[in-house]
Amino acid sequence: MPRADLRLSVVILAAGRGTRMHSDLPKVLQPLAGRPLLRHVLDAALTLAPDAVYVVFGHGGEQVRETFAAETITWTLQAEQLGTGHAVMQAMPQIPDDHLALILYGDVPFVSPATLASLLAAAGPLAMSLLTAETDAPAGYGRILRSPSGAVIAIVEEKDATPAELAIREVNAGLMAIPARRLRRWLAELGSDNVQGEFYLTDVVAAAVRDRCSVAAVSAPAEEIVGINDKRELALAEAQHRRARARDLMLAGVTLADPARLDVRGTLSVGRDVTIDVNCVFEGTVRLGDGVKIGPNCVIRDSSVGAGTEIHAMSLLDRARVGERCVVGPFARLRPDSALGDEAHVGNFVELKNTRLGSGSKANHLSYLGDADLGAGVNVGAGSVTCNFDGANKWPTVIGDGAFIGSGSMLVAPLEIGAHATIGAGSTIAADAPAGKLTLARASQTTIETWARPAKLDADARAAKLAAAKRARAGKNPPR
Repeated sequence: MPRADLRLSVVILAAGRGTRMHSDLPKVLQPLAGRPLLRHVLDAALTLAPDAVYVVFGHGGEQVRETFAAETITWTLQAEQLGTGHAVMQAMPQIPDDHLALILYGDVPFVSPATLASLLAAAGPLAMSLLTAETDAPAGYGRILRSPSGAVIAIVEEKDATPAELAIREVNAGLMAIPARRLRRWLAELGSDNVQGEFYLTDVVAAAVRDRCSVAAVSAPAEEIVGINDKRELALAEAQHRRARARDLMLAGVTLADPARLDVRGTLSVGRDVTIDVNCVFEGTVRLGDGVKIGPNCVIRDSSVGAGTEIHAMSLLDRARVGERCVVGPFARLRPDSALGDEAHVGNFVELKNTRLGSGSKANHLSYLGDADLGAGVNVGAGSVTCNFDGANKWPTVIGDGAFIGSGSMLVAPLEIGAHATIGAGSTIAADAPAGKLTLARASQTTIETWARPAKLDADARAAKLAAAKRARAGKNPPR
């Protein structure tokens, strides 16, 4: 939170073209852990409860604005790319003098809310703060220049630095908190007499020192200041994010088969004694109860899994609710709005869509259940299908408690199967089946005594048969 005597305006610089991405997607919309880079920065900023958020946009601006249309953001166009100082200038006319301006970057996604709070705490009406880091790989960053007494006196951009300055390991992260009244004056004084011919925001540090304004350097871990400019750096950032999430999960008691092979692209909350095998992906908001076991190569999106449940390999859960002590998979797919009661089983190559399985119900093999409501203790045989779509409309199937659906049954919706009913294997059921009865529908069985199984033909016989078939087709369909 900012100091009580200063209100807060956040300025996020997001106008860069991102040419090194070689992508039609604007750089700040490139996905990191399943969310745009700018989303990570915005979420961290919003934890500070700012009075206003300004996003300076340029390349791909309309696409960026559409992506964040639901947010309360003041959008500011930087029509020409004339440097970071010029970018901040575009937002300044809207920022009151009594605000503290916090400058963030849309391609620096890892800065934590705690670090931002420290940056704000070091600033004030007569003091600006900037974020720095010590790194053994300073290439690409501006260097922090200090006086013999250790005070920050300036920032030199790498392209303008001398060999001695390039040897400095303390680098500028780019993030600053500056009183708006002073920032406005310092920006007006910026020049572009440098190697890149740009207006550097970093030059305000020297202006602050000249005006006897305190400049506080707030140190951050090097991994927090990582900026992303190309797909290689984006991939490295993904790996960094995976490591961080894996570390957090293991500290929370999760057993990971291989911490390097885990993707969390959202929020994953876990109970005690959870086990996750390799190559699992968690997207959106996922909750895993106590003792849950997730097999290898599973994808779970916006779903909850109850205590004691096991999700076997290669299963996909999407907006599903799974009860306690269930068994899912392998190779199962739970599509949106599917729900399993406690101790339900969904087995290999079974797909559910908008379907509820009651407690203890089982569909263990090769079935599709769509728009269905199954009671408790129902058994669905292999290869059974609820035929829910008539080509224009979706229709429901309701199956009562304890019903038994024989293998290979086609249940043509809308349909209701009564409690404890039995459907004979291989039936096509198009009318309601009464409770407690056996219902089946089969054609009469016929044996053709004169039929013989085709024999394998040699090449000459096969060619002769194809030629005869061709002549027969020509005779039936003479040219007009």
